[in-house]
Amino acid sequence: MDFSEKPREACGVFGIYGHPEGATLTYFGLYALQHRGQESAGIAAARDNRIVDHRGMGLVPDIFDVNHLEHLEGGSAIGHVRYSTTGSSVLANAQPFVVHHRKRSYAIAHNGNLVNAHTLKMELEETGSIFQTTMDTEIFLHYFVKSLKLGFEGALVETVSRLKGAYSFVMLTSNGEVVGIKDPNGFRPLCLGKLNGHYILASETCALDLVHAELVRELDPGEIVIISEKGIKSIKTQAAASRSFCIFEFIYFARPDSTIYGQNVYQTRKAHGRRLAQEAPAEADLVMPFPDSGTYAALGYSEASKIPFEMAMIRNHYVGRTFIQPTQSMRDFGVRVKLNPVKNLLKGKDIIIIEDSIIRGTTVKTRVKALRELGVKKIHMRVSGPPHRFPCHYGIDFSTRGELIAADKSVEELKELLGLDSLAYLSLPGLLESTGIKNPENNFCKACFDGCYQVEFDEQLSKDCLE
Repeated sequence: MDFSEKPREACGVFGIYGHPEGATLTYFGLYALQHRGQESAGIAAARDNRIVDHRGMGLVPDIFDVNHLEHLEGGSAIGHVRYSTTGSSVLANAQPFVVHHRKRSYAIAHNGNLVNAHTLKMELEETGSIFQTTMDTEIFLHYFVKSLKLGFEGALVETVSRLKGAYSFVMLTSNGEVVGIKDPNGFRPLCLGKLNGHYILASETCALDLVHAELVRELDPGEIVIISEKGIKSIKTQAAASRSFCIFEFIYFARPDSTIYGQNVYQTRKAHGRRLAQEAPAEADLVMPFPDSGTYAALGYSEASKIPFEMAMIRNHYVGRTFIQPTQSMRDFGVRVKLNPVKNLLKGKDIIIIEDSIIRGTTVKTRVKALRELGVKKIHMRVSGPPHRFPCHYGIDFSTRGELIAADKSVEELKELLGLDSLAYLSLPGLLESTGIKNPENNFCKACFDGCYQVEFDEQLSKDCLE
């Protein structure tokens, strides 16, 4: 039972070229990116002109041991941690995905969602393609091998031209080349690093930090980077007129120690909290988060409001993804096992709870009720982003409006439904301005807040459209 109501993002990717301990470094890179996907993980490595791989369901340390990594060592490697937004949660859909074609092998790992996957798959099947998985990732390799008559680089460019949606790919060939690809809108993060002369690709800079690599730069929207014995080559495909980086990376997805868009995520979240305190002040005895959600925005809110910050809810860090179902007489066990209040801090107090988002609302409602029963006098909630009113089609797991509690309710209605004394959200202008990015209106995807989608999609297709 996973009691978090937070949205989950598609995946995290990592790749390294030509390092004798490539698989081990990839393992550590995936460890750093574990927050981006806890469903499955895998590593593929180029060894003796072939690709060897190991994949499994669960967390990175549960899937790999020393023997696995020794088998995978050889030079170049790519890795992947997954949460499925397209395709079932089964081992066949774990990545990297590997194919063999004309005495060469290719592996690919993907973060994002192809919004034209259903159309592309039907087109490929009509020309004889047979699919092994329900992932949209597999579509890339089908088009790639069909386009190899154009040469390796030509095949990459031709394949990318057919794709629509949000994607950051890392690809590995049996010869050891490592390729990074970012979609024309730049929805998903992908950066380039360097470790003792060996280039690295990673979803976030926290993975570079863990392996002591330096950040070179972030890939540009529409860029293909090919890393080989010849060095590094950049190919610029047609970028979109404006960037569409997912604003939710700053709000929730990215690790706080990562740097994206040139901004530290920790400091950006604190800035969101400071702006929230200006826009939506409240009188209270303390400011608190529900760990770990909203912690950094709560620090900023406390700093700006001069109201003391307290960790008045203590998180149990040893709660696994699954445990024995509680009995009916213990129906609130699911809340208490993960977070427990510090009663002496809270009883008789007026409090401000800082959240980074309210998606489905069920967990928030239960926790607010528990605080009331504890004797908290007034409960104000402040959210460090605007209300989520529209589904995401670019790789986040709320794909229908019915999943979003704020889709058809006013803030006042939400306040009553959640049992709060007051509720306020950070405004969209406030969110964008507090990122510190120049011209933020032209740099971020905000579709989940304003319904303005940057890439067209087929509304009839569900997120499991490939099945």
